[in-house]
Amino acid sequence: MAFEELLDKVGGFGPFQLWNVALLALPRVLLPMHFLLPIFLTAVPAHRCALPGAPANFSHQDAWLEAHLPREPDGRFSSCLRFTHSRALPNTTLWGLGQSPGEQLEGEPSTVPCPQGWEYDHSEFSSTIATEWDLVCEQKGLNRATSTFFFAGVLVGAVAFGYLSDRFGRRRLLLVAYVSALVLGLVSAASVSYTMFAITRTLTGTALAGFTIIVMPLELEWLDVGHRTVAGVLSSTFWTGGVMLLALVGYLIRDWRWLLLAVTLPCAPGILSLWWVPESARWLLTQGRVEDAHRYLLRCARLNGRPVGEDGLSREALSKVAAAERVVRRPSYVDLFRTPRLRHISLCCMVVWFGVNFSYYGLSLDVSGLGLNVYQTQLLFGAVELPSKLLVYLSVRHAGRRLTLAGTLLGTSLSLGFRLLVSSEMKSWSTALAVLGKGFSEAAFTTAYLFTSELYPTVLRQTGMGLTALVGRLGGSLAPLAALLDGVWLSLPKLAYGGIALLAACTALLLPETKQAQLPETIQDVERKRCVHRTVSV
Repeated sequence: MAFEELLDKVGGFGPFQLWNVALLALPRVLLPMHFLLPIFLTAVPAHRCALPGAPANFSHQDAWLEAHLPREPDGRFSSCLRFTHSRALPNTTLWGLGQSPGEQLEGEPSTVPCPQGWEYDHSEFSSTIATEWDLVCEQKGLNRATSTFFFAGVLVGAVAFGYLSDRFGRRRLLLVAYVSALVLGLVSAASVSYTMFAITRTLTGTALAGFTIIVMPLELEWLDVGHRTVAGVLSSTFWTGGVMLLALVGYLIRDWRWLLLAVTLPCAPGILSLWWVPESARWLLTQGRVEDAHRYLLRCARLNGRPVGEDGLSREALSKVAAAERVVRRPSYVDLFRTPRLRHISLCCMVVWFGVNFSYYGLSLDVSGLGLNVYQTQLLFGAVELPSKLLVYLSVRHAGRRLTLAGTLLGTSLSLGFRLLVSSEMKSWSTALAVLGKGFSEAAFTTAYLFTSELYPTVLRQTGMGLTALVGRLGGSLAPLAALLDGVWLSLPKLAYGGIALLAACTALLLPETKQAQLPETIQDVERKRCVHRTVSV
């Protein structure tokens, strides 16, 4: 007897599974609120050099600024430089603006970086880390780097949680992720320096990585083959809810410390909800924990209304399943490359996940130049994810996982490519293509989670998800830094995002299809499929 037969007895889709999906909705909502938080947290409002001694009467403000600030090539006042000395302007009397004649210099005036700090426009944000620690101009790289530090933490956490949850259980490590994210988020909100903030946000990313690789398999391993797609797409809509909720919360809370608290405190009720979250019976059987698996299977049967008693789920039957699936040796990342078919899957998934993350966060974190304010853009980017979920649901059921993943990545690449051809004056077209690319990239993300979970065997599912999440977060951590390439060539970031997405689309075509396939339990199950395919091809 295989586990799929056990699941058929107790109900592979019913109130038990729906209750499980509902309990695991919170981490899915919290993830985008943290991952996309830099949109508001590191926002750089309009700013200019602080100019002490400004007159109370600003009726001549333009003349005042003209005397103190140079202009950029586009005609705007410089954000990062001021004149060493105020200059005299033609037909302008600066004496009335508080300047002495000795400060009026002849010739081309010299400029210096803002010696007395900056003044910021607080109409949109009352406080961000950029305004808190002056992370602008020469320090703007540090502002961008906070996202990179965060995703680097997620990268490390993906490795740790992937391995440890396969060894010690999904539920126990989910508790560790909740508690760590709550504590580190609170400490991060209380940061007194940029260094403290960078360190605590990095560690918060490490903790949140547990959500990314535990939640999906914990849902998936309780579902039968026929309902994995609908449940996977349904649960992924909670991510979309988090994206849209972040726009609302960011609009209502304009101070970065309170905003960080608002997206962190929901971890507290999440900790309490784990009391009702079931451990994966599949994983318990692979560890030989028959009694615990028996208890959860009976609970599943009871909630699903299946008349299964002690005799229907005898411990002897479970022991036979456990004996066939039990892991003699602890899982390790080396196991992902030990056998030919699993090695092929792992290498392809690494390329795909890098491309999915790199393009998704490159699009998501770039909300400028679209003719909308940051809150409208974030809400629009969230809203477009809803039809993308419907696209995934319909496509994976008819075209399969592989073609859906390749097609959505290709759509992302083409959207970015066409944006390069649109002039800066055509704001509406640029916005439409950005929204379309965001929809395709989210569809690719949803498909990648579902597809990858089905490719790896139960004994290595978390380890495999951890590896792919590691490489994916590497792509996510490099995406904010890639935006700095606009200093070399304005279109270079978009070209990089689109090119990597195209490479990932081609790689996705090399993966095996899992449509209507049973979840593999062991490494032998994965390799056996390779032999079957070879026999069929012959």
